Amino acid sequence: MPFGPVVVAGMVYPVVEVRPEWRPAHSEPMGSKTKFWFRRPDGRDWLFKYPRPSTGEHWAEKIAAEVASLLGISHAKVELARFRNDRGSVAESFARGGRALHHGNEMLEASVRGYDPGGSFRQSGHTLENVWKAVDGAFVKPEAAQRAKRALAEYALLDAVIGNTDRHHENWGVLRWRTGAGWRQMIAPSFDHASSLGRELQDARRERILTEDRIDVYAERARGAIHWSENEARAPSPLELVRRAARRHPSLFKAALARLDAFRDDSIHAIVGRVPDGWISPVARSFAVALVLYNVKRLREFAR
Repeated sequence: MPFGPVVVAGMVYPVVEVRPEWRPAHSEPMGSKTKFWFRRPDGRDWLFKYPRPSTGEHWAEKIAAEVASLLGISHAKVELARFRNDRGSVAESFARGGRALHHGNEMLEASVRGYDPGGSFRQSGHTLENVWKAVDGAFVKPEAAQRAKRALAEYALLDAVIGNTDRHHENWGVLRWRTGAGWRQMIAPSFDHASSLGRELQDARRERILTEDRIDVYAERARGAIHWSENEARAPSPLELVRRAARRHPSLFKAALARLDAFRDDSIHAIVGRVPDGWISPVARSFAVALVLYNVKRLREFAR
């Protein structure tokens, strides 16, 4: 597929300048990427994340958050950021006001016999059916469990749209907090979308995929982090996961697929186009747009 410049629509995204005096002494232990928490003068806590070398993880986080906003899917607020001379992204904490985040691996360990909460990559026990079992175990009322499952179905749809391959068992969870009437809980907003939009590719490969019109191969061969069966060593692509899951659980995925009604092709051009020059290359912009457009097209065809 020939590619060309992405037209920038509107103002570019702002870049948060993280001041050294905002940085606390501790880092974030979870995940594989370097990061640290800091508190802004307004009292809000944010997580600064460095992109891994030669990747676009910082702009992928921002674009993914904007796509989630477009689709009306709950997500962590993300901005592009700079700390000293380093570029990155920042995500605002949603675990505030007495709310505590309980990650998926904790829930799975409590609900699935023999589940190993320690690993995060190629965890074959991290299947969709085990995720549903964990949700049923965490939410006492059936209607609350169904709402939680519908939220996770929306996150799976978001992963399919942006090509996010890193929805492992520490990249979703439940927020819990105490009230006067007892404990309450809800599925946490979607977070950590750095592994999306072809952020790991070098421009030469992006250009080759685009010029050879092989974006379909890239999207369909991607490997996600939610397995379909514990007997399968490799997880399906985020696209294939939604297709299989929507056939098996149509009532849960119907509302998620309906989110695509809000999507317009020119919207993704505008979202990607607002990343400042110098933060993303022209071919990376074109690749991100092409990938999202392909994924949305395939999801819409499936949903008909």
